[in-house]
Formats: sequence, structure tokens, C-alpha cells
Amino acid sequence: MQDAFVQAQQDVQSLSRKPGNDTLLKLYALYKQGTGGDVSGERPGGFDFVGGAKYDAWAALRGQSQADAQREYVALVGTLKARG
Repeated sequence: MQDAFVQAQQDVQSLSRKPGNDTLLKLYALYKQGTGGDVSGERPGGFDFVGGAKYDAWAALRGQSQADAQREYVALVGTLKARG
């Protein structure tokens, strides 16, 4: 699975179309959960809207195993590649 996860990280960089913001947040969250486990630290506040959105997306995966997050990441990248 680790090889497929690494390959998916490379594949996402060469997608022909940039995914929408919701998909990008999902990719970010799955990547972070797959590499680091549950979110830690405090949620960014103030006017850091992007940081807050990233934190929230990652926090939504709390409790998911790193292996499951990696599998989901690989599947999502595969779907994005198939769309062209």
C-alpha cells in the first residue's frame, strides 16, 4: 500500500485538470491523516480561513487509521485520473 500511496502523491501533481476546492481539501486531509495520523495542535483562528478549512477537513478524519486514509487517498486520485 505504501508504494501505491507514494505513486498517488506523484500522480496528483500531474493531473490534467485541477480538482475543485472541496476535492483539494479532501486530498489534503487524507494525505495528512495517512502520513501523520490524527490532527494535533489548535485550530487556526482569526482570518486564516484556509488554515481553518484545512484543519477542519483533517479533524473530520480523526480516528481513521493511517492505512485506511492512504487507501482512500489512492482511490480518490485514481478517480481523478480516470476523469482526465
